[in-house]
Amino acid sequence: MEQFNDFLVKAISGTEWPMFVLLIGGGLFLMAYSKLMPYRYFRHALAITRGKYDDKNAKGDVSSLQALSAAVAATVGLGNISGVAIAIHDGGPGVVFWIWMTAFIGMCIKFYSCSLSIMFRGEDSEGKLQGGPMFYITKGLGKKYKPLAVFFALAGLFGFLGVFTANQFTETFMSVVDPSVAIFEMSDYNWKLTVGFVLAIISSFVIFGGLSKIAKVATAIVPFMVMVYLVAVIVVMVMNASLVLPSLKLILTEAWNFNSLVTGGFWGLVIIGVRRAMFSNEAGLGSAPMYHGQSKNDEPIREGLVAMLGPFIDTILVCTFTAVVIILSGAYLEDGSGIVMTLNAFQKTLFGFGDELLMVIVSAFALSTLFTYSYYGVKCLSFLTNAKIGRLYNVYFVIMIVFAAVASLDLVKNLIDLSYALMVIPNMIAVLLLAPKVNVAAKIYFEKLKNERT
Repeated sequence: MEQFNDFLVKAISGTEWPMFVLLIGGGLFLMAYSKLMPYRYFRHALAITRGKYDDKNAKGDVSSLQALSAAVAATVGLGNISGVAIAIHDGGPGVVFWIWMTAFIGMCIKFYSCSLSIMFRGEDSEGKLQGGPMFYITKGLGKKYKPLAVFFALAGLFGFLGVFTANQFTETFMSVVDPSVAIFEMSDYNWKLTVGFVLAIISSFVIFGGLSKIAKVATAIVPFMVMVYLVAVIVVMVMNASLVLPSLKLILTEAWNFNSLVTGGFWGLVIIGVRRAMFSNEAGLGSAPMYHGQSKNDEPIREGLVAMLGPFIDTILVCTFTAVVIILSGAYLEDGSGIVMTLNAFQKTLFGFGDELLMVIVSAFALSTLFTYSYYGVKCLSFLTNAKIGRLYNVYFVIMIVFAAVASLDLVKNLIDLSYALMVIPNMIAVLLLAPKVNVAAKIYFEKLKNERT
């Protein structure tokens, strides 16, 4: 495992700059190219999500709200609760500012990529409607760009494993329950292995049920758990109201800590922020277009606007709340990264039982993330082979849950970081090349909307 981790660290260093240029440079270009259009229609996006413009006759498997819930299920969760803690541990409080900036840019990237997922839908070998980067690359850019789509799908076979989630859920269980004392005396390794097997079995029941089950479970669990989490965080912030503004001020001052520029750490800080934001909201990654491409919606721009809300909910709201709790509790000054840091912060600030509450929330987030990620991986393998073989990805996915439970956080984090960086490259190239087609469709859509209102 150590040798594998060393290889991952070396490989990541070679992908950092291409990822950074395409994600941030590409995102800024799209913001300018769209003249901030997606942001100007934020209220309209909320109305679409509420179902005001739903078309019952449209093609697709799930509603726009279900697609958003499923996409947010994959992103709101351990990426926010644990990913933010890792970012603060690796780069200090200032890294949160760069997470915000990436999320704001990410809203525009999601608008373009998820509009394309409806614009260029394809079919799998069984004739079922599909969407996502593989289809807008091959249908939008043409067959000569197929190697880009294959490259994306190959990286997705690793990027869409639920290894980070399984690892962090296991850490939560070990930290909160302390099973060797509370349940049965056994070595930590054996307990982690046991947790991995239990997670794998529970996930199997839903995963092998297909998309409609995933969408139903995610739509039921996620909004409720997000609300419970936000209420818990708001209670902490109200009880420590005098520390909220100093915490936000620390984020802003540390973000521009040019002392670290001299030591060569400033760009490292920005890169960590970009990585963790991408891990949190998946903008530019190409995963959300796979879900949104299944929506019962024949209007690409409408779907793009719904998808744009993902990074806002996920990163600008949930990540900020988590970061403030971690900073005001002082947990970021102690040892421990990932979920352990957030657990410490909640235990200190929520009457001593905040860690138990967080364990319940993490359990729901972990399961919903595992359910949704397996779906992405199946789509990647189906594209590379066929729909029948694609379903075998679930077997590999479940086995890797057990592996992740006993692996180190560094190994799991590095595997995902490398896979994500490799997925961003082909996806962002395609989104940038196809952006003019989205602008043409947007002009037609908003003119039609204007005429309907007058």
